[in-house]
Amino acid sequence: MPIDETKLNQFMEKAVGDMGAAIHAGLVLIGDKLGLYKAMAGAGPLSPQELAQRTGTRERYVREWLAAQAAGGYVTYDPATRRYTLPEEQAFALAVEDSPAYIPGAFQVLTAALKAVPKVTEAFRTGAGVGWHEHDPDLFEGTERFFRPNYAAHLVSEWIPALDGVEAKLKEGARAADVGCGHGASTILMAKT
Repeated sequence: MPIDETKLNQFMEKAVGDMGAAIHAGLVLIGDKLGLYKAMAGAGPLSPQELAQRTGTRERYVREWLAAQAAGGYVTYDPATRRYTLPEEQAFALAVEDSPAYIPGAFQVLTAALKAVPKVTEAFRTGAGVGWHEHDPDLFEGTERFFRPNYAAHLVSEWIPALDGVEAKLKEGARAADVGCGHGASTILMAKT
């Protein structure tokens, strides 16, 4: 079979990028769960030791994490000072939980989906399917964390009023079902309103 080396290299570049993205998803979750992003937000340039002290973590691991974050463009690195900074835009997306751009929940969903690979593989063989309830709990938590900020910013003020007659029906006591939307953030927002 003749191989076009240019096309092969283009594909390999894409595949390696996908691999890096998959690995980076775990690093984003580590930063989220350990509060590394929140500790960096607005703090200015920090050394790995300073960030480790702020978060009660080990400097060696923080140093490696920061290097990967800098390589991925999530933080910046100043070689002259050997310090890392979380830019405001990245902080808005990684450390501000009520930001409409907050994305750690999406990375949580991605890693939960990877945990389902054995079950989904078996479903390919058997046709039995994978029930929503059979997924890793991070799928549900991540779904809510990812969508909640936008629900809070838009659901009651824009999206529901844009649906002809729906807002009036809800105010009159209509029932709503929340299916597969995390832990019910949208329903809770509607109920409070």
